[in-house]
Amino acid sequence: MDEIWGMENDINDRTVDSHIKKLRRKFEKSNDFEIVTVRGLGYKAKL
Repeated sequence: MDEIWGMENDINDRTVDSHIKKLRRKFEKSNDFEIVTVRGLGYKAKL
């Protein structure tokens, strides 16, 4: 996170997780879209 946002930013590591959780909940009934966790890398959209 520091490489992206810089040391002066107050972005918490859990902020991204929180947004991903909300997006997953929003799209959970959709069979056309899924957010997949890629261990050690981040997330990807599965269409």
